[in-house]
This record gives sequence, C-alpha cells and structure tokens, in this order.
Amino acid sequence: MTALPLARRSGGRSGGRSGGTRQLAGTTPLLRLALRRDRVLIPVWVGVNALMVLSMPGTIRSLYGTAAERAGLLRQLETSASLRAMTGPVFGDSYGALIVWRAGVYAGALAAVMSLLLVVRHTRDEEESGRAELISSGMVGRRAPLTAALLTAAVANALLGGLVTAGLAAQGGTGAAAFGLGVAGLGMVFATLAAVLAQLTESARSARGLTAAVLGAAFLLRAAGDSATADGSSVLTWLSPLGWLENLRAFAGERWWVLLLFAGAALLQGALAYALAERRDLGMSFLPARPGPAAGRLSGAGALARRLQRGSLLGWSIGFLLAGAVYGTMAEGAADLVGGNEGARRIIERMGGEAGLVDAFLSAMTGMLGLVATLYIVASVLRLHGEETSGRAEPVLAGAVGRLRWAAGHLAVAFGGTVLIMLLAGLGLALGHGRDTGPLLGACLAQVPAVWLIGGAAVLLHGLLPRAAVAAWAVAGAVLLIGWVGPALDLPRAVLDLSPFGHLPKLPGGEMEWTPVLVLTALAAALVTAGLAGLRRRDLLTG
Repeated sequence: MTALPLARRSGGRSGGRSGGTRQLAGTTPLLRLALRRDRVLIPVWVGVNALMVLSMPGTIRSLYGTAAERAGLLRQLETSASLRAMTGPVFGDSYGALIVWRAGVYAGALAAVMSLLLVVRHTRDEEESGRAELISSGMVGRRAPLTAALLTAAVANALLGGLVTAGLAAQGGTGAAAFGLGVAGLGMVFATLAAVLAQLTESARSARGLTAAVLGAAFLLRAAGDSATADGSSVLTWLSPLGWLENLRAFAGERWWVLLLFAGAALLQGALAYALAERRDLGMSFLPARPGPAAGRLSGAGALARRLQRGSLLGWSIGFLLAGAVYGTMAEGAADLVGGNEGARRIIERMGGEAGLVDAFLSAMTGMLGLVATLYIVASVLRLHGEETSGRAEPVLAGAVGRLRWAAGHLAVAFGGTVLIMLLAGLGLALGHGRDTGPLLGACLAQVPAVWLIGGAAVLLHGLLPRAAVAAWAVAGAVLLIGWVGPALDLPRAVLDLSPFGHLPKLPGGEMEWTPVLVLTALAAALVTAGLAGLRRRDLLTG
C-alpha cells in the first residue's frame, strides 16, 4: 500500500506544534464529508432518541399525577427487583426524577448505539472499502480520519444532549443539564470504545459486534446491580457506564462528579485509539482474522451470506432470548405495579389488548420485541448495500452467480433470521413466565409479517434508490417511535395505523386475525419483488 508512507510523511514524528498540526491536516474537510454523508442517519437517531425522552413528561404526569401515586411507585420499586433491573432505581418523586428513571437507561443505550455506528462507519468501514487509502494518498494527516470520526460522534451527541436539556428545562434547568450531559457523555464513552476496537479488529463487522457486546454486558451489569440494591450503590452498577448515568442522579440532588467518569473514560480510550492507530498499517489490525473455512464448506452465495452474517444473527438471537426471559419474569410483578394505576393500565391495554392485564403486558412486550426486530432486519438487508459499496460484491458476481442468487442468500438470512429471533423471544417469555409455550411462540410469530414489511421497504430502497438505502433506518425509526410513544401519548388511531404493527392481533389473550397478517405478508413480498427487479436492472455501486 503506497499511500501509507505518504500519510506518515504528512503527519511526521518530529513532535512539536507543527508536527501535531500536520498530523491533523485535512480534519475539517473530512468532518464536513462525514456530516454530509450522515445527514440522514444522525437526524434519525437523534430525533428518535430525543422524542422518546421528550414524550415522557406528559406520560409521567398522566400516570403519576398525584403525590400519593408517586409515593406508591417509590414504595413498589423498593420491593420489586425485576422492575429495577428493567428501568433502574428512582431517586426522587419529582416529575424530572421519574422521567430520568423511565427513559434514562434506554436513552443512554440508544446514544451508545448511535455513537458506535458512526465511529466504525468512518474508520474501519472506510478502510475496508479502500476509500481511506485513497484519502491518505493526499495531504491528510495520520490522525485526521480518526479525529473526524470522533468529532462526528461528538456533534451527534452534543445535538442530542442539547435537545434533551432544552426539552426538559421546564422540569428544572440544573437536572436537565445534568441529564443531557450524562447522555452525551455516555455516547462518547462508546464512541471512543468503538474507535479502539476499530484499531484492534480487521473488519467493521467485528468492531461493531464487539462494541455492541460491551454495551450488552454493561446493561446486564447494571441490571444485576440494580436488582440487588434499591439505591444504585451496587459495585456491579458502578462497573457499568449505564450505571454511571443513573448515579448522576439528575433532578434528585445531582452528583456532578460522576461526569468526570464519562470524561475520564472517553479521554483514556481516545488516547489509546490514537496510540494504536499510530502503530499499525492501513487496513491491518492487531487481532488476527480467523482463517476462512476449508474448501467445500463455502459452496455458494448463500453459504457466503450465512457466514458473513452468522455472528450478527447469533448476537441478536442471544439478546432476544435473554430479553424474553427478563420480560417473562416481570409479567406478574408488572401487573401488580400498574394494577392500582388506571393510567398505566390503559397504556398497557392500548399496547397489548384488554384480555387481562398479564396477557396485555405479555402482548405489549412481544410488540416491543417486534419493533426492535426491525433494526435487525434493516441491518441485515443493508448488508447487501455494504457488500456493493465495499467492492466485495463485484468479484462474486463476476463468476457464475447471478444478482438474484447473490441477494437471495442475504435476504434468506435477514427474513429467516427474523423468524428465528422472534421464536427465541417467545421461548424466553415462556421460560421466564412459566406458562404454556405455544401461545407465546404464536404471539411472537404474529409480529413477523410487520417486521418483514419494514425489511421489504429496505430491499425496495436498496434496489431502486441505492444511494438512499440508508433511509431504511428512518423508516424503522419512525415505526419504532410510533410504537414506543404512541400508546403513552394516546395518539389518534390514524397515526398508530401508520405502523404495520398497529394492525396485528393482540396476542396472547386476543383472537387470531389472519387477514392483516396475510395482507402484510403479501405487501412485504411485493416490496421485495420490486426491489429485486430494480437490483437486477441497475448498475452496481462502487463506493
């Protein structure tokens, strides 16, 4: 790779102010390019996260409008370890404290996911596609690409933190600022972690997977710690960055020093990322890639697609099984929690039906898992887009492999994987709740046609408008937002019906309705067919 020595000469190792400046040469143009490329992705992620948080004040006021209701909630959380594991402890009875309790963990997790995707996209993804080598052949400093990626994540997190702070200012300016800074700080912790793992691993897929695994471990540590204590003081909680966000205690006697944990972790990981980047060749990694399979095991385009996506599918499968088990164990406790609160009961019934509170809760949880599954299917379908833009699809299609056969391998993993993860979610619900497996498996499978419809939209965009394929994330985000906050805000039926999930039967507990299931399946098939027809006729993307 001839570009690397040029990049090193431009960065230099002479030290001093001029050497440091040369190493950052080109950062501003790269930042502008990254922000332009992410002009859809960043607003979608920031908008969905901010709207989720900012929808909470009205919801909390409708659910816990009196001091007695808020005091009752605090007493119930003190004795309900499973509920604390899901949402964390609550540190005060003010509306602001309850908003942070209800939305804090999930807002932080979404900020972390957004950050890791942005950083890996502009570091390891660029190296895999060959664009980083082309850029490095110009007057671009050694540290410029990594700096631009981290600044992109910083801009996104600053925007998110600013929106959260401004939106919650009415609850108290100090608490709003603390919570906004905490969410942004958590995002930057995972941005810098992704930067480190992008240096260690040889593929963007591995970097994203390992960072997501750390986020999952952080969630489990926080959940275990919060279930053990009611005040967030467990060592396990403090080992998790999500636990730091809780212990910042926004709107409940802010602990400003906790922000130093976010800053320290981000600075240390950022410094490590720069040190690693200085010591490796472009496109190389510190962790060796595992050799491919022996001849005969990788016998076609479908087998290649399965191998490329098996790690992602395994991670989603484990996650859905565990999530189902957690939600299953919460069913009876959640029924006790909302049983005396008519507002909470109405929300659960709007989400899950009116066949009984436990069944309504389980139905609502299967719906939530279905909404999350849209993220899996969009990511899996857009793997086609990544294979094209990286140039890896062209050598495959140069052989005796047609475009439809190549695409079919990835789509089989995407659409078949949806069935698998929803089945595992149903199994987890059954194991956690200790009831008959059949009804819960059926309830989870009933979500599949709606997930497939979102996947079909992603196939359509990739086939007909490949440059706009990333807009599939906007579609998934809009559906997620409607399903997440629509019932809590009591949005009109016409708005809820914009989501395919609004037409599905409320299972378990309700009656099976085959018409919407078949219609959604047919629409998904039509979108996939149209997308494949477009893919067959257009030119391949090359970057």
